[in-house]
Amino acid sequence: MKLSALDEYGIRILLRIARAGKEEGLTTASLAELENISMSHAGKVLRLLRQGGFVESTRGNQGGYMLTRKPEEINIGKVLEALGGRLFDASFCASHSPGEKLCTNSVDCSVRSLWRMVQFNVDELLANVSLADLIGSEEDSTLLLKGKVLEDS
Repeated sequence: MKLSALDEYGIRILLRIARAGKEEGLTTASLAELENISMSHAGKVLRLLRQGGFVESTRGNQGGYMLTRKPEEINIGKVLEALGGRLFDASFCASHSPGEKLCTNSVDCSVRSLWRMVQFNVDELLANVSLADLIGSEEDSTLLLKGKVLEDS
């Protein structure tokens, strides 16, 4: 149960594109170089972001990847969902015990209740975070995100 490199690069690539602005598309090669990842990894991330409806590509000299909508309209929870993940997926319990039809704790699992609560709280926070919330400096984003957490408390 952890965030993957794919999740991290997906958000970072979206931020790069958002910071570039609407007039300037960024190519796979430039994004790979800026994020210090391989072209194939950048391509995989961009394919998932395109399939999720967050970016579009244009061809030609001025071509590249651009956001499909304003950063304020791009929800980070939805981005992570498109990239493949949640911290806890209930289907984990079904596949946890190799060779068994059911987990030995499938009926009464206090650990599962913990993971569900963690996932619920993560989902609640991410539902209120947009790409625009992350465009600023780390300090600005930290203050903004702390404010969102305190609003929900």
